[in-house]
Amino acid sequence: MIFRTLVIASLACSLLSSEVLGVADKVIIKKSTRMLYLSFGGTIFNKYHVTLGQVTEGPKAFEGDMKTPEGVYSLDWRQDSAKFYKSIHLSYPNIKDKAHAKSFGKSAGGMIMIHGTPTNWSLSPLGDWMPMLTDWTEGCIAVTNDDIDEIWEQTNNGTPIVIIP
Repeated sequence: MIFRTLVIASLACSLLSSEVLGVADKVIIKKSTRMLYLSFGGTIFNKYHVTLGQVTEGPKAFEGDMKTPEGVYSLDWRQDSAKFYKSIHLSYPNIKDKAHAKSFGKSAGGMIMIHGTPTNWSLSPLGDWMPMLTDWTEGCIAVTNDDIDEIWEQTNNGTPIVIIP
């Protein structure tokens, strides 16, 4: 009887913690390892391989520099995308990004997203994972379409995102 009670209590705790960990309270991207982490309460509960902008060193500074931003932003809106399956927008540029670009007489750019792969890549016999082995975006963070489905479901608008070198 005690064993049965312990098993039921253990299962209840597992179900409760997986429910709680179902939605991230923070997204972390580590550019050097090409990984996106979803965390809740300081515990990473999911991770995904990402590709970045074509120029991988340093933070995004100007529109068209092909770099992925670094800093603290938030996931602020999302859309189904005819070009990239699904995409979640980052609140880039922030005030600091805009001021930096303006000091050089340039625009900081915008429309930085976490997105899936181009829809025509799914027609390849290799699927959409093969091109994920190289950095190909104009500054966005790309994941496979299966991965963007999971990230989409496990984040909310307003979730902080921290992008580190």
